[in-house]
Parts: sequence; C-alpha cells; structure tokens
Amino acid sequence: MMKVYADNAATTRTSEAAVQAMMPYFTTVFGNPSSLHSEGQRAKEALEEARATLAKHLGCTPREIYFTSGGTEADNMAIRSAAFFGARKDKRHIISTKYEHHAVLHTLRKLEKEGFEVTLLEVGELGTVSAEQVKAAIRPDTALVTIMYANNEIGSILPIRQIGAVCKEAGVVFHTDAVQAVAHLPINVVEDNVDMLSLSGHKLHGPRGVGAMYIRKGLPPVNLLEGGAQERGKRPGTENLPGIMGMAQALDDACAHLDENMRKVTALRDRLIAGLSGIPHCVLNGDPVHRLPGNVSFCFEGIEGESLLLLLDSKGISASSGSACTSGSLDPSHVLLAIGRPHEIAHGSLRLSLSEENTEEQIDYIISSVKEVVQYLRNMSPVWRDLMTGKRQFITKE
Repeated sequence: MMKVYADNAATTRTSEAAVQAMMPYFTTVFGNPSSLHSEGQRAKEALEEARATLAKHLGCTPREIYFTSGGTEADNMAIRSAAFFGARKDKRHIISTKYEHHAVLHTLRKLEKEGFEVTLLEVGELGTVSAEQVKAAIRPDTALVTIMYANNEIGSILPIRQIGAVCKEAGVVFHTDAVQAVAHLPINVVEDNVDMLSLSGHKLHGPRGVGAMYIRKGLPPVNLLEGGAQERGKRPGTENLPGIMGMAQALDDACAHLDENMRKVTALRDRLIAGLSGIPHCVLNGDPVHRLPGNVSFCFEGIEGESLLLLLDSKGISASSGSACTSGSLDPSHVLLAIGRPHEIAHGSLRLSLSEENTEEQIDYIISSVKEVVQYLRNMSPVWRDLMTGKRQFITKE
C-alpha cells in the first residue's frame, strides 16, 4: 500500500535542513539570548540572524519582525494592537471576511464584546473579496482591515496588494493572515501595502510552536503577555531559539526554490483536480485560477466527509475535510457555508493539500483511491439512493 501525505495545509514535515539547523541550539549554542555573558550573546547573535532572514524574505527590516509561538498568537497580537490604537482615536470599527481562520474570527468576536463593531464581508462562490468591497465598507471610524492572504480550506488567493492600496489610501491599518501563503507565494510586505502580517513555521517545513509577526515601523505591538523584556519588551518569554532557527532555515530554503516549487506543485494540483473532476456530482471549492499551488478542495454529493477521510486513511492517504465533524462538531465548515455550499454538500468535503515532496505517482494513486471510496460510500448511502431514484433532486451537476 502506498503512503501519501496530502495534508500539508494542516502541518508540513519538518525538513532535514530545518532539523539540522536547530540541533546546535539545543546542545552547543544553548545560552539565553537575554544573558550578558558570552554564551548568551552567541545565542543573541543567532536570534538576530534569524530575524534578518525572515525580514529579507518578507521585504521589511529586522526590527519589524517579532517572534511568536505561531500564527494564532501573531493574529491575536496584530488584531489586538490595531484595535488598541484605533480605540485611542475613537475608531472601533473592524473589517474582515466571513471565512477567516478562527484565530481571527474568535478574536474579533471577543472584541465585539468589548465594544467594537465588526463587518464581515461576503466572499462569493469563488471565495474571494475585491478591493472595491473593502473600499465600500471602510468608514471614518474604521481602525483595521484584517483579511487572509489565501484561504486555508479552499485555497483562494485574495487580491492583497489591491486591498492594501485601498487601506493605505484611506489611512486604515491592514493586517493579513499569511500563514498559508508565506513560502508558497512571492510576498513583499511593502509592495503588497501590508502593515501587519502573520506566519507560522510548521506550514513551511519548519517546526511547530514557532511563528512570527511583521508589524510596520510606527505601529508598535500591544503586549498579550506581561513579563520580561524579550522582543523589545513586546513579547515576553525566553525565545524558542531552536524553533526560530529551524523556521528561518526552512523559509530560506523555500524562498530559494520558490519558483521551482510553485511550478511543480501547481502541476500536481492541476493533475489532481482534473482527475477528481471526472467523478459525477462533485464540485471544486475555491477559485480555479487564483488558488494556492498545493490546494485541492472538493465536495462530493451523497457522502459524509468523515467516512471519506477514514477510508482514505485505510488506504494510506492522509487528507482532511472541510467539515468540522472530525473535531466533534456536526456543523459543516464555516468556509464552505460562506461560499454558499448547502449543508448537505458541505458535509461531503475533502481537502488535499500538496507539497513539493509529492509525486505524480502519488497523485494518480489519490485519484483512483478517491474514486473508489466515493463510489463505495455512495453505494451504501440511502441519500444517494434517493438521489438516483429521483426522490431527491441533485444539487451538483453530473
């Protein structure tokens, strides 16, 4: 049985280069970067080298990079900071979208309880938001626009540069959750008109538990935690130096091979989409053109996504579903509902997220396996039987 890992949007395998980059900082350069002795200063030098690496690949200065525990903390820190500074100017309106990551949506929900007003923009069937929508939603009291660079479930890439230009013209702070985009798409925060950006190490073949936030000079972050003077006093806690070094190495490697990896992964993605599109009564989720190189998201009518995942796993294929039922909820994905998928279709979702480590042979194995499993589940399904006999009407096209 072939083993295929196709859940890279959830987490990536830590690369050998990243692991090797981390090892000295467990045993050799083990000092605390805040210590004044020579061991501490060696660690401090490494920390600043890693900061400079991230800054180089994002197009900013090293002092605009703050290390965090991951994308969730970076999202919280960015949104909280913009809200704090907005409130000081009596600006309590925030604009976002209906299909953001929960790290953003739950933070916004909490801010609503604190007196902020949140506008969540519609994303349409293709899962995107236009600069014109953002411009129309901006008000004199808008403190922040926070819109993801690319959606984690359906892969749609948003027009970040154009949205950023609208925000810049209006004098509104613009944050983007770029966790799924960094190291997979070319990004330059200055050219993209981005004021704040979040990223996470384990989405780009780095380790878990480490991330970073870019925040433009002149917008100092607000502390989520109180403690020591690390990260210029804005993010206390002894830095996870091994993790930071691994993340920096992984990002450096990814950016060095970005064009090559994008071409390879896009070709694999398109091969997979073409193969799965032949299954009757299925629908591709997300923008078919402006989408992440490795993202493939489908809904299959007449089946449950959880059963599909479990049977694919028995065939050695690691994938995920847009449905949240696997986390204990019977509700379908808020992303799929946001793009207009009916509940009965959204429950039959499958997300396959590829990396440069996948092969054409693996893609063909996924295609044949998904076809087999979908047919097997449909043959067992009373819903599918009702659809085939005309007791129910199909929602998707054949």
